[in-house]
Amino acid sequence: MKGGAMTSYHTMPVKKRWSWLVIAVLGLVLLSMLVPLAFLLGLHNGFYSGGLIWYVTEKRRSVSSRQNVTLDSPLIKGGPSTRVHELLKNLGPTLPKDFGRKSVKEAENRTTGFTVPTQVSKPPPKGDNVGVGSSAEGTKTIQVIGDSDKTCELKYGSYCLWRQQHKEKMKDLIVRKMKDQLYVARAYYPSIAKLPKLDQFSQEMKQNIQQFEHIFSEGTEDTDLPPQVEKLIQKMETTIIKAKAAVVDCNNVDKKLRQLVDLTEDEANFHMKQSAFLYQLAVQTTPKSHHCLSMRLTVEYFKTSPVDADVSESLLNPDLHHYVIFSNNVLASSVVINSTVMHAKASRKQVFHVLTDKQSFFSMKMWFFTNAYKSATIEVLNIEDLDLLKGQTPSHLSMRQELRVSFLSTSESRTEYMSVFSHWHYALPKIFPNLKKIVVLDDDVVVQRDLSALWNLDMNEKVIGAVRFCAVKFGAIKNYLGKENYDSSSCTWMSGLNIIDLDRWREHDVTKMFRSLVQKRLTETTTLGATVLTFRGLLMDLDDTWVLSGLGHNYGITNEAINKAAVLHFNGNMKPWLELGISNYKVHWRKYLDLENRYMTDCNVNP
Repeated sequence: MKGGAMTSYHTMPVKKRWSWLVIAVLGLVLLSMLVPLAFLLGLHNGFYSGGLIWYVTEKRRSVSSRQNVTLDSPLIKGGPSTRVHELLKNLGPTLPKDFGRKSVKEAENRTTGFTVPTQVSKPPPKGDNVGVGSSAEGTKTIQVIGDSDKTCELKYGSYCLWRQQHKEKMKDLIVRKMKDQLYVARAYYPSIAKLPKLDQFSQEMKQNIQQFEHIFSEGTEDTDLPPQVEKLIQKMETTIIKAKAAVVDCNNVDKKLRQLVDLTEDEANFHMKQSAFLYQLAVQTTPKSHHCLSMRLTVEYFKTSPVDADVSESLLNPDLHHYVIFSNNVLASSVVINSTVMHAKASRKQVFHVLTDKQSFFSMKMWFFTNAYKSATIEVLNIEDLDLLKGQTPSHLSMRQELRVSFLSTSESRTEYMSVFSHWHYALPKIFPNLKKIVVLDDDVVVQRDLSALWNLDMNEKVIGAVRFCAVKFGAIKNYLGKENYDSSSCTWMSGLNIIDLDRWREHDVTKMFRSLVQKRLTETTTLGATVLTFRGLLMDLDDTWVLSGLGHNYGITNEAINKAAVLHFNGNMKPWLELGISNYKVHWRKYLDLENRYMTDCNVNP
């Protein structure tokens, strides 16, 4: 008994100690559960407690059954969901710079029956260029020229200028407004559909989205919209207001908006590249009517086999005024000759040598055989039969070289088109061994004054006379000039109108100098650098009034400047014989065409 008592007496303190340990462990466990719970409930001072408590308690009250939600529902009215709207405002760094800045004020003025919300455009950043112009109503409009506008001209050249000038009047203002609404609704819908209590609202939202998609599938302009479109827009506007006020997962909305923006940017870039490609295709492709004219003339030549008159005496007489034109375009060369003859004081002293390729030779022969140009003498030569450029690859044998030079700086974006001599030009001394002086004309020029004064110029022992082109200086084309020594501030020059002293050319062996420079750089673009460097110290400056360049890409040339110039040069992509040509300048080219010519009438040639 005593032994048993002694045993019980000794075990009692051990049990008490274990019970206290169990209680301590349970207390620690309970405390570890209460701390995260307090953190979640917003008791920590660093969080917005009200919003989190509201969200948790509201979620606890939710049941599996779906409930109807109205505008007065606590899920939609106010609450922490307003931070979603703040999230949209903070998306700036990933969205395009002009996203959301376009004002729809014009839509307000042109539509009735519903109110279109407007946004006030933010002032342009200090780093952008701002141009001020006058609209038709007499009010001033500010145009912000951002980085995208600058790089457009750098990448695509005159296409960007053409696009700005040919913007069509928008016929889809309401459609664009509806697309903006659809854009926002699609961003919110996935998050709204996940909330059980917003089942009816999500169905309503889905129905509105489907209605808009159906409308867009049937038309793309305002005139294609159904009569009840105003009610649909108001309904969608109300739906978007509800969606913005609802409690949704901000990350989902953020992700969806970014996806839509990325898709929109990719689509816009695709259409930009596609438009630029089609523009380049249009300016480099021979119009169908011109191709028809060339084919008709070729067929007629072989039918009639015309015999040329004997004009060898005029062709070899160095005392006459000899003009050389490199061209495979019948109408272009015809305008050059006709405009030159029309303003000549003595057309009988004029001799024109048209150098063309094998494909255009017979159409050229037939055209100038059937058309007279006062008393001027015209010779057509197939330059490929002359065998003058032995050893040159076929890729070099182009009729004319024209290169685009683009500039991009913090203050301006500018594109210039430089026309330079091709490899054929350096064979001129061999083609005309008996001539002493010639004038070379590009086929994209129009003459407005008598050019006989060029033969009386004192060239000071220079080889070539040209107008300096200071819009492009040596430093701007340094990539084409290699390691040669040159003054980067010197102005370049262009073809178009050039007077050449062939005796001086032969004396300095200019052709050999050119070929040695080309051999140092074996790319096609080295023609520009080789031509510019070849005539260093051999160029005589002509007065600026002789040639006005830029009529093939510059929309800002005034009529006063055009009337003063002796020669108009349509350098650039928008040639006057193309549909894409600048309409204000085409009239100066068109008036030297005989639109009543039967070949032109048969082929419907109407530049």
